Amino acid sequence: MLRRHLLRAVAGAAIALSAIVFAPPASAVEIQATTLYYDDSRAAEFKADVARGMDVWNASVTNVRIVKAPAGVRANIVVIADDGWPRAQLGPVRPGRQVVWYFGRQAVQQGYNRVRIAAHETGHSLGLPDIKPGPCSSLMSGSTGGVSCTNAYPNATERSRVQNNYATLTAGVSTGTTFITD
Repeated sequence: MLRRHLLRAVAGAAIALSAIVFAPPASAVEIQATTLYYDDSRAAEFKADVARGMDVWNASVTNVRIVKAPAGVRANIVVIADDGWPRAQLGPVRPGRQVVWYFGRQAVQQGYNRVRIAAHETGHSLGLPDIKPGPCSSLMSGSTGGVSCTNAYPNATERSRVQNNYATLTAGVSTGTTFITD
């Protein structure tokens, strides 16, 4: 009888151990995601719009997370407000690299949606080029969506391209030299 209880206990422990060893981690998506940091300290009146644009991408893809850079951490994406037209360096930016995009007031003054601008320019940082002309349903159509377009979310193709850009950390590294003017 003692032997039977001992065998059951050993068998139960083996099953429990195999569940721990072979089960995927609960946060597998978090472990695989590339974390990028952004700096909005020079985004002036557009800080809230920049944060909402980053939230759009965080809600749309899983292979990359974009978070505000804490003190002492070098940002991968730097956002600067200026009086020109919005423009961005083309990524995909990688950890250890940096790209800059400009939140141009000219587009805002013409009536373009601020969150769409932020999400669109961030899309460039993540490696997406402009798709012009394009419909409002395409985030990367930029200004060709028209001033009435408020869609700030990437479509399935755009999401898929960013997912692929960040599928591994061994993909190409951004040189940070190409600017896309919307």
